Amino acid sequence: MSTILICTISTVSMFQCQLRIRKIEELKKLVNEGKIRYIGLSEASIDTIMRAHAVHPITAVQMEYSRWTREIENEIIPLCRKLGIGIVSYSPLGCGFFGGKAILESLPAESFLFIQGSMVRIWRTTNFSITNLPTLPQKHSCTAPQLALAWLLHQGNDIVPIPGTTKVKNLCINIGALNVKLPKEDLTEICDAVPINEVEGDREFEVLSKFIWNNANTPSK
Repeated sequence: MSTILICTISTVSMFQCQLRIRKIEELKKLVNEGKIRYIGLSEASIDTIMRAHAVHPITAVQMEYSRWTREIENEIIPLCRKLGIGIVSYSPLGCGFFGGKAILESLPAESFLFIQGSMVRIWRTTNFSITNLPTLPQKHSCTAPQLALAWLLHQGNDIVPIPGTTKVKNLCINIGALNVKLPKEDLTEICDAVPINEVEGDREFEVLSKFIWNNANTPSK
């Protein structure tokens, strides 16, 4: 309700949250009252998704998903597709790494990309090859961000990436990803450029790790 009051609107299109299952009952009441239209979850475990969906249909689940964060492909995405739940992909550019501006050798230690959890993954990796990343956008006549977003868009119509930006020109570049067409063999090449078995480390700082989906299962009551 506080969100509705802050926005000064009568109805919230989708209320997306990371909370205990018992709260879904309260959100269900708000749906019935017309206060919110749809319910979404964020960083939800498999068990949480199933139990929440049993209380009220879940429209979308927000998860980190990019070329180097693909753990949800094993169980989360198949489950969501079985239940008809969409995936909202946050950090689709790997916190900026696949935006084309990340140079490992000269990346300032105080930069967000360096200190954020995903950056830790790359620096801990022993066999990661970055040499072929700049050539892939050239091959497909697009920018690095467009290639990263296009790869996600090609994973299915139920995948919606939400790249963050503060500049209109970058917004236009991101929208251009819709025009990038990638055949199956090119999708394989893009995946092979970032071997998932060679990516190590944590997604988040240790203090935040308890909130990510594989560590944040909600209690049954």
